[in-house]
Order: sequence, then C-alpha cells, then structure tokens
Amino acid sequence: MADSLKTSHIYRVDLGNRSYDIHIEPGCLKGLGPALNQLLGKPARCMIISNVTVAPLYMATVRSSLEQAGWQVSECILADGERYKNLDSFGQIMDALMQARLSRNEPVIALGGGVVGDMTGFAASCYRRGIPFVQVPTTVLAQVDSSVGGKTAINHPHGKNMIGAFYQPKLVWIDPEVLRTLDCREVRAGIAEAIKYGLIRDAAFFTWMQENMQAALALDPAVISTMIHTCCRHKAEVVMGDETEQGARALLNLGHTFGHAIEAMTHYTEYLHGEAVALGTLLAARLSEQAGFAPQGTETAVTDCFRQAGLPLAIPAFDAAMWLDAMGHDKKNIGSRIRYILLHEIGNAFIADDIPADAIEQLIQSYQRPAEPVHT
Repeated sequence: MADSLKTSHIYRVDLGNRSYDIHIEPGCLKGLGPALNQLLGKPARCMIISNVTVAPLYMATVRSSLEQAGWQVSECILADGERYKNLDSFGQIMDALMQARLSRNEPVIALGGGVVGDMTGFAASCYRRGIPFVQVPTTVLAQVDSSVGGKTAINHPHGKNMIGAFYQPKLVWIDPEVLRTLDCREVRAGIAEAIKYGLIRDAAFFTWMQENMQAALALDPAVISTMIHTCCRHKAEVVMGDETEQGARALLNLGHTFGHAIEAMTHYTEYLHGEAVALGTLLAARLSEQAGFAPQGTETAVTDCFRQAGLPLAIPAFDAAMWLDAMGHDKKNIGSRIRYILLHEIGNAFIADDIPADAIEQLIQSYQRPAEPVHT
C-alpha cells in the first residue's frame, strides 16, 4: 500500500480524446474554479447540479470558487435518494439546462453522490448531443467507484440503470474532506464498494481493508486516502482496458446482479446501493462455493468482512421466481441468459452466464434467514 503516505494524487484515465484526470486531494473543493479554467480555457457559463442534502453543505464553496475564477454559475437542485433517479428528475435537469441556455462547450458539474453523478452525466450526454461534465463526488461510494468510468444512467421500474449511456467526464475532482459530513450508514455503504475491488482483483487490498476497517469507518484521513487512491487506480486500469464493458469491466459488477434485483424488488426505498451490493456479494460468494468454483470458507471471509463494516447480512425473503424475474432485466444479460460475477477465490473474479435456474432457487432458499437490522 505505497499510496498510504500520499495526501494527493492524480490518475490519468487514458482513453484517447476522451481522456481525463482523477484529482484526489484533501481540501481541493475550493480550487475547482482555477482547475476548470485550466481544463476548458476562458470561463463562461456553467451549471452545478446537486441535491437538497449536499447543496446546503457545499454549494456555496463550489460556487464561490467558480465565480472567483470568472464563471457565471446557475444551479439545479434535485430531491435526494435512489428512488428519485428517474425520468422525472432527468426532465428537471433538462428543463434547467434549457432555461440556462448552456451552449455545447459549457459544462455541468455533478456535486453529490452516485445518483447525482449518474443523472448529471446522462443529461450531459443528451443535451445538445453532448456537453462537458465534471464529477465532484461527495460520498464514499462515489469517490471510490461511481464517479470514474463514464457510466451514466437513470432507473426504470423494470430495472436499475436501464436508461443511460457511456459518457466520460472531463475531470473527476475528489476532496476526501467532504466525507466528514456523511452519516455512518452512508460511509458503510460506500465501503462495500471499496471491498469489492479487493474481492475481484486485489486480495492484498481485501486483507488491508479488514485490518483497517475501524479506521476507515472513522474516516481516518490516511486510511481513507489510501482506500480512495487504491480503488481509483483499479477502476482507471479496468476502464482503460474495457471502456464500454465488452469483457473484463463486467467484473466490477460483483454483487450487482443480485444487488440491483434487491433494489428493484424493494422499490429503491429500503437499502442504500452499497448495502444492496453487499447483500448481492454474499449471494455471489455462496453461489461460487455451491457451484464448486471457490474453496470453502470464501463466503465466511466475505461475510466477516461485511460484518466488520456494519453492513446488513440478511437476504430479503422474496421467492426465487421474483429474483429471477428481477435479474432477468439486468442490463448485463446476453439474450435470456443472466450473467453473474462469481469468485474463484478472493482477489480473482470471473463472469459466468451458464448458471441454471434451479441453482439460483437453491441459493435463495439456503440464504434466507431472520432479518437483521440495517445499521444506522
């Protein structure tokens, strides 16, 4: 973990003319204006898109930095929550962009978590057939994962992120200090996505997360810095190798096939995204063992790590037919085949699309148990 002594870093996501930097630095929120000038040239108009939770905390800081650098700033404030990641909120963003009359070279800035980032990116990809956008993530989940890679989308009642586009940002601007205003549940949910990187491609990082879990939960600056750096490095490497998820990038969806089904079946109201992914990862770990892909003890190790993080461990009690129907809408599927991301071992994931339905039915039946409370 060589990055542990660094307080700032820049990773380059090299995608030809779609390349951009991931800038990670404590306190950098105040420097966004000059950075945007350096990136885009002469300042003009821009729009900050945020939500009712984040805007009161950080809108003034970001707006001041931009205005001092010469930008004319407008705002669009959305409702907060996964259930608002929908066509209505997308329409609200588009209405705001139309009213502001931003031109094709004037950027939108996503100030918020994964929901704000995904919706802003999708709106930017559609408005005038594409305008620049900048990610300023304010949650653990967004800083370690969703702000990087250009996946943009909104949800549909039939499935999560079913309407969207691959559209890369011009810049990802990460200030770890903003995480201090998160509640504990949001921190835990984001850590679930960080653990994912250890499970799919870095066993040493998985062990490091276990050893440093309490410090991560307490937002220890050095530990959080290392965690963000490591996850962003992994995400950048994967995206550069497979930008539009034709192959290895699908491994980043460990836990997501089951997790997205959980979110859809509970109408995006009971679980944070990271919590649903954690539950989905537990299912994937058990399926990996039951199918003979992973050694015994894999599920236990994953469960123990999520328990350390204070994440929910009880699988919702929907019948197997509902699970299969919900997963049948997953965007990663090929034809009628449901694609699963499974484990050979911790640190080594693979794609499986030949798991029979009766194996999933057996899995669901074996993993249901009395509900445990979601930590708050």
